[in-house]
Amino acid sequence: MHLLSAGCVGSLVLILTTLLCQVSGLETVMGLYGETLEIPCNKGAVKAEEVLMTKWKYDKGEGLSGDLLVKQKDRNLSISATDEYSGRINMAANLSLLLNAAKLTDQRTFTCMVVLGDIKEYPVQVVINKAPTEVEISDKAEELEFGKLTKLATCVVRDANPAANILWLKNNKPLVDDGKGISIQASVQVDPVTSLSTTSSTLEYSANKEDTDAQFSCSSQHDVGKQLTSPPLTFTITYSTENIVLQVIAQKPLVEGANVILKCMADGNPAPTSFNFHLKGDVVTVNNNDTYTLTHVSRDTSGEYKCSLIDNPSMMASKDVIVNYLDISLSPSGNVVKTAGEALELNFQINSSGESQVSWTKDNVKLHKEPKFNKLAYSDAGHYDCEVKMGDLNKTVSFKLVVEGAPVIKQLSKERGEDGQHKVLICEAEGSPKPSVSWSINGTSLYESPFINGKITHKITVVPTVNLTVSCTVSNVFGTDTWDIDVSSHQSKDGDQTKLVVGVVVGLLIAAMVIGLAYGIYQKKSKQGSWKTGEKENGSSEEERKLEEKVEENSQKAEV
Repeated sequence: MHLLSAGCVGSLVLILTTLLCQVSGLETVMGLYGETLEIPCNKGAVKAEEVLMTKWKYDKGEGLSGDLLVKQKDRNLSISATDEYSGRINMAANLSLLLNAAKLTDQRTFTCMVVLGDIKEYPVQVVINKAPTEVEISDKAEELEFGKLTKLATCVVRDANPAANILWLKNNKPLVDDGKGISIQASVQVDPVTSLSTTSSTLEYSANKEDTDAQFSCSSQHDVGKQLTSPPLTFTITYSTENIVLQVIAQKPLVEGANVILKCMADGNPAPTSFNFHLKGDVVTVNNNDTYTLTHVSRDTSGEYKCSLIDNPSMMASKDVIVNYLDISLSPSGNVVKTAGEALELNFQINSSGESQVSWTKDNVKLHKEPKFNKLAYSDAGHYDCEVKMGDLNKTVSFKLVVEGAPVIKQLSKERGEDGQHKVLICEAEGSPKPSVSWSINGTSLYESPFINGKITHKITVVPTVNLTVSCTVSNVFGTDTWDIDVSSHQSKDGDQTKLVVGVVVGLLIAAMVIGLAYGIYQKKSKQGSWKTGEKENGSSEEERKLEEKVEENSQKAEV
């Protein structure tokens, strides 16, 4: 039996209504706006070579359907569409409907009807998606006020299907409407011609100070296409002054004669540029500047200083300015000439802005305390410095003390020379100016010490041939002092031996007498050369021991 000729198509519809038709479940196919959509017949399971006839139709709404095309086996494709689908449809070899330039109006049910041994229909629901074309920012705020809910901007995502969602971001982190500091209002408009949707979202935001450098943006959220994000937005955050600080800019330590800069700083945005400076009772207004300079300050400048906002005088800051000073005085000062034995009273005073430390030196050697001069000695002469420190400040006063007076010999002594043939005379004296030293005999100058602290030591060497008294004289413009010392001569050992030989020849008696006489002479000589005070010459006990040994030796010879 041959089914459906070309002239029997109209009667086929009547036949179909009387047949038992097996209808499959509804299938959904998704297409992209403007592109070609392939709508499969029964998910492509129908074998084209077994089909006697294929027909595609669509749901026009209100219970009506429209024919698109018919394809009978071994016959050419017959397109019957005369409405919006004219020129836009075709059929593939696998019986799929090809729909060009997909539109949103194509979102309807398309049905594939095939005739095999029976008639079957396979309806397909078509959905058309379109990714948004762009993301735009409009109505951007000029600035945001701290703590005030302000319209930040409106984000617009155009021409999408379904309508796109909009997500607001701060520093790439999502913002969520909390009904307080963040409010997001979205709306969707559908183009009456294209049926595409445009989504708008307005963000109201209550800014913090930390939002000064924050970056705000919005992005589209859609089922198809890539995510679109707007360029980042930044805002100036304005807020009133909450804190004000007065800064003192000066060298350290701040001393008299220096300059001081008072700098007033406030944290408002925009920050205040003009201030009132309160200068110990006086008020000076400075416009378009945040500093005021105190020039050539003195100790009277010290005190409390303030600054305040011109439009809000209660917003005020204060700071103490302390000018450091250190005054010291010493009387007498410079060169001070006094006489030995006198008293010298020092009048030393300190006037400073803080606690100070005092140190004294004499000839660059540190003293443990302030010098006192109740009775001046020559050793007190020297250069005295008094240094006073207060923090980083320090000052020094000084005086040079000269102690004058007639010279005095403190000691006159003698020593035996290393060769035993000469004597060393030592004269130690004090006086100022430097005394000259002279001796009553000629001698060889051996040593003169440096003149330090009014002291001088003078040494000479002599070889006395007889017993004598030697004088040391010291003198300067104030007077003279003289001391004497006894110096003994040296004995001849050959003469003693001669006397002993004669004693042996004369006899034992005479020898004994000579021995007694020699011993008596030794005792007398040992007493010569002593100090006027009775002090013995150094080394006399050694001479006595040698002589006693000599006498004993001669006595033994005499006894023989």
